[in-house]
Amino acid sequence: MGSLLSYSGLSTKIRAMQSKLIGEKQYQEIAQMDSVVQIVAYLKKQPGFAKLWADLDENSLHRGDVEKLLVHTIHQNFTKLYRFANPRQRTFMALYFKRYEISVLKDCLRKVFDQGKAELDLSLFQEFFDRHSKLDLEKISSSSTIEELVNHLQGSEYYEPLRKLGNDCQPRIFDYGMALDQYYFANIWSVKEKLFQKRDLEEITRAYGNKFDMLNLQWIYRSKKYYHMAPADTYALLIPVHYRLSKKEISALVEAVDEEEFRRILDTTYYKKRFPELSPEKLEELYNLNLKTILETESRKYPHSVIMIYSYFYHKEHEVNRLTTAVECVRYGLAPAQILEYIHKT
Repeated sequence: MGSLLSYSGLSTKIRAMQSKLIGEKQYQEIAQMDSVVQIVAYLKKQPGFAKLWADLDENSLHRGDVEKLLVHTIHQNFTKLYRFANPRQRTFMALYFKRYEISVLKDCLRKVFDQGKAELDLSLFQEFFDRHSKLDLEKISSSSTIEELVNHLQGSEYYEPLRKLGNDCQPRIFDYGMALDQYYFANIWSVKEKLFQKRDLEEITRAYGNKFDMLNLQWIYRSKKYYHMAPADTYALLIPVHYRLSKKEISALVEAVDEEEFRRILDTTYYKKRFPELSPEKLEELYNLNLKTILETESRKYPHSVIMIYSYFYHKEHEVNRLTTAVECVRYGLAPAQILEYIHKT
């Protein structure tokens, strides 16, 4: 009864917000449009954007503004739900929020590695980060070197993972991004039993356990197919989590001598039983399908658990990714059928 009462109000709010997400018919209409200005004007009339973009003048937008505005709608909806949530629900949201901090840090890394060729204006996100984060956006976004960026992170949880990496020989942007992702994923797994109980703990474990397993499978396969990496280098990429994949299975996959051996071992895993059509080439596709299926199924079964919050943010972020794809396709003048094809692949 306690869980029902604590989640009933938030579940109702989430269902209302989820009903406003862009649907298939709307994507079909967007694909027919001739300009980005038309898309923004159209979105301003949609229930999920009408209030958020009411004061927006679509005719004055610059090239990079639309993508930032789309991302910011995630922040705005996060803030709405955070205000509505109780302390226990905010615990999950605070943990989830770290993905937005890491996204901003990756933007800062791209700017540094571009050696000043790209501008980075995060002012649109300032109020949101002031409310939920201890990161100093102005400082980190103004960093011109890796050393400067890492120093600006002193006192934050991201300082140590990036500082350690700096001791290696000329780490690449990929290495820094991977270090942030690995820290975030390992942190979620290590704190979940301290922060959650009963149904919430079960749902967090199921959703993230499947996610981490499937990500590890993708990274092992990509390290073999595209980068021909030594096993020791592949192990360094992996999330240190074992859910449905045992340590023995992970080792066998990493140590496989070629793609064919990887395929044979993959066929013996839990995920082949779950997805009979699973193959190395379909790992990315089935990763998205697996996570989407889990979140949709579990949120329907247990609408009064933390999985409802996770499911909403997953679908909202998916919407933003699809709309960003649509904007880029329209900007480059692709045909409507091509635009829809790209949207459906996103």
